[in-house]
Amino acid sequence: MVLGSLIFSTILWIIGLFILYIVISTAVKDGINKSVVGQLIEKKYGVKVNKKSFLDSDLDNEK
Repeated sequence: MVLGSLIFSTILWIIGLFILYIVISTAVKDGINKSVVGQLIEKKYGVKVNKKSFLDSDLDNEK
């Protein structure tokens, strides 16, 4: 009984930390890209990299 509770608690911690990681990384990326300094760097150096996501290469979209 205690082992099941420990495993469940650990799984919840891992899921919570993963969600927190996604939220923080998205906020940092958007914060940098939308800031005045980020926009100035994009205009001056043209550092705009459009990385393809693994979701872009969906098997249903093969042409």
